[in-house]
Amino acid sequence: MASPKTLNFVRGVWTSFLNSSGLEPRLLQNLTITAASPGRVHFTLPIEQHHTNRLSILHGGTIASMVDLGGSLAVASRGLYSTGVSTDLNVTYLSAGGKVGDRITAEVQCDKFGKTLAYTSIVFRNEAGETFARGSHTKYVVQAWKDEKNIVEEVKKEAEALKDKP
Repeated sequence: MASPKTLNFVRGVWTSFLNSSGLEPRLLQNLTITAASPGRVHFTLPIEQHHTNRLSILHGGTIASMVDLGGSLAVASRGLYSTGVSTDLNVTYLSAGGKVGDRITAEVQCDKFGKTLAYTSIVFRNEAGETFARGSHTKYVVQAWKDEKNIVEEVKKEAEALKDKP
């Protein structure tokens, strides 16, 4: 379902990462957020040479970085601009994700969202739609709740409006 406020907000948080972070602008600059709704984000990434390992397949570190970023974007989809700090990150690699020229997709969700911790999970799929990795990411969000750029209440209203639609 369309969630324009959430999508615009998440894209704004992603832009902030690109403008102020050290890792994401170098590694994931071509990542595209394709959809977002309260608690959920979808994105794609075309695999480029700098995403691969010496076997010329998607590097596990690239996937781990996307688990980290995806968790942050899932927290943003709940309305927090500052998305907290990591307390736990897990990645399970099921198969090779692809090679240069392939495009991968990811779907991340915020499974639990509290005043102290947020728990997220993510699934990665190759061009054939097969799951090749999954992960989880826990974020400490106490300080993030204090950011004046937050739109938690607006996102809650959008979520409620979406529930009411048939």
